[in-house]
Amino acid sequence: MKNIWLAAAPLLLAAGVGAAPALDLTVTLDPDQRRLEVIAKLPVSGRSFEFELHESLTVSEAVVAGRRIRPADAATPRDGTRLWRLALPAGAKQLRITYAGTLPATEVHRDYRQVLSGLPPMAAAEGSFLPAGSGWYPQPQAALFAYRVRLSVPGEQRALVAGRLFEERLPVRAGERYQAEFEFSQATGGIDLMAGPWRIRERLVARGRAPALRLRTYFPADLDSEPGLAAGYLTDSERYIARYSSLIGAYPYDAFSIVASPLPTGFGMPTLTYLGVDVLRLPFIRASSLGHEILHNWWGNGVYVDAQSGNWSEGLTTFLADYAYSEERSAAAARDMRLGWLRDAAALPATGQPALGDFRSRQHGAEAAIGYGKAAMLFLMLRDRIGEAAFRQGLRDFWQAQRFQQASWDDLCRAFERSSGAELRAFFAQWLSSRQLPEVAVVSAVVSGHAAGYRLHLTLRQEQPPLALRLPVEIATGERRVVRWVAFDKVRAVAEIDLDFRPEQLRLDPEARLWRRLEVSERPPILRRWIGALKPRSIVLGGDVAFRDAARVVVGQFFERPATPLGLSEMKAALAADESVMLIGTPSEVDAALLASGLPKPSDALEKNGERGSARVWTVERVPLLAVVATDAAALRALARPLPHYGGQSWLLFDGGRVIARGLWPTQAPVIKVRSDRHDQGRSNIPESLSPRSAVPTSHPSRAASG
Repeated sequence: MKNIWLAAAPLLLAAGVGAAPALDLTVTLDPDQRRLEVIAKLPVSGRSFEFELHESLTVSEAVVAGRRIRPADAATPRDGTRLWRLALPAGAKQLRITYAGTLPATEVHRDYRQVLSGLPPMAAAEGSFLPAGSGWYPQPQAALFAYRVRLSVPGEQRALVAGRLFEERLPVRAGERYQAEFEFSQATGGIDLMAGPWRIRERLVARGRAPALRLRTYFPADLDSEPGLAAGYLTDSERYIARYSSLIGAYPYDAFSIVASPLPTGFGMPTLTYLGVDVLRLPFIRASSLGHEILHNWWGNGVYVDAQSGNWSEGLTTFLADYAYSEERSAAAARDMRLGWLRDAAALPATGQPALGDFRSRQHGAEAAIGYGKAAMLFLMLRDRIGEAAFRQGLRDFWQAQRFQQASWDDLCRAFERSSGAELRAFFAQWLSSRQLPEVAVVSAVVSGHAAGYRLHLTLRQEQPPLALRLPVEIATGERRVVRWVAFDKVRAVAEIDLDFRPEQLRLDPEARLWRRLEVSERPPILRRWIGALKPRSIVLGGDVAFRDAARVVVGQFFERPATPLGLSEMKAALAADESVMLIGTPSEVDAALLASGLPKPSDALEKNGERGSARVWTVERVPLLAVVATDAAALRALARPLPHYGGQSWLLFDGGRVIARGLWPTQAPVIKVRSDRHDQGRSNIPESLSPRSAVPTSHPSRAASG
């Protein structure tokens, strides 16, 4: 292993040539002028070929077998692209297309939602991004294809696409250009091109008989100059690749790069990840996000998602990366992550529970809660059911059988059935198709004497339609606790559990290991409810023109759907109708509005810490109201970008755009007393639970659920 600091000296890297690619691109990009020129070569068949290019690009020449063909284009762009048609002569096999144009400027101020919703090809001196699907190259007739790309950019720029670095030349004199050639010999679905004013650091890692692993960072000068940062990314990349090679199978490529983006991106492509420059400095990126993106080289970029049957990749990657790291930190950290998934789901609108099998990609909170959270919980429930050894073997079997092919949830199911010997089709079918966030109520918990000690008679009830549930029950007396799993698939069921001690109380799924609707006392109000509200409402109190303008920016970037403005006099009716309302104002204005409406001010802890901040955000007790207070227009405007990223919190304190404190309102899982059969058999049990911020006992049956 060695570090290579690429300086301004000639460098040539070469390797054997792979199979002929389906798409061959020669690309000249000048980011300052945003000028793109491309010569594309690709195989064709039939008597015509249609392809789309971004509306900024124009075809100047098309050649088949030395013969020029006049291209015809559709006059009306479609979603920013133009359709081109070519009539091909009989027997045509290879097509060469020359096209060029001036790309849109890189929009560095786009927020992460705008990035997720799709980008055009963009160029600028500070960074260029030409994403797959944006129409910067003609799509071959085959859905999956191999490619070779030759890149040329000005000498102060660097550029890359996913794949093996075949050749690279650095400029040595003024006016010379940087050139690199990449090839991707496996079938893939698209090409992302990135360029920027980067410095490259490289580390080569020996891998026995396999080619050395080439690790790189592509960082701008200021980021690259931070002591130890680039080296840390290289070290952590090597560690993650070794980890997942051991768990799943050998890393499928010979390179991995961390590429800085001027946009708020977090993309994983084969052989690289494209991360926003603003977050690359944050320590949690190397601790979690980096491993997540590296793991995508197996799931998503090594085994492809069959889009027709749903996206399993994000959930499996979340489970084996983000969640696995929390398990390694502590049992409490893992439990907190599981609770976060369930709270996110509970915060969705009642009609906003998509089926996991319908998930394709994340654009809104509902998709993230299901496609990431519910899917990760499915894999947790699966591992609990079949055991760690069978689960790991299933991962390895799935990888070996499906690498570089499209795979579905059915393929995953079959792999785990083989490794475990269990029938799992019903399990997968239920959790992929169900839109329920299931609930279970304890009807009664009664203990009686038994020859072996004691027998607990537990009667459970679930909602319609019933699901096949496997519910962990914690049974306790004094300091002694045991967990028993209860399986049932009817609306009402009785379980008999033999014990060698007299149980006094029990809790349903206290460790949150199952996909279920949390009990009210387990789920504090969090910002996610307001972010994903179907019909959000906003109220802005007083303020000058600048304050009201800042409030409109915050509202526009916070909610996923347009918010309806209300007057303060309309707030009571909106809250009574259970509509999600955001109240924005200065501290004195919001305090006065809460007092006039009979609503409580924030807790003492928030008030005490609030003296240090320029803005406070909190969910108001008892009603669907989110309060936002800021000292002035600048403090309010500073919330616009960070606030949507904290959907899992109940309250936040800001100093400018920086969060200085955050948290959840207190919660407690319900405790159910066990009755003696001599007095209470057949009677309902009342849980001893606390409301999120109150010491008043609840008076409704305990509810939980499982998978």
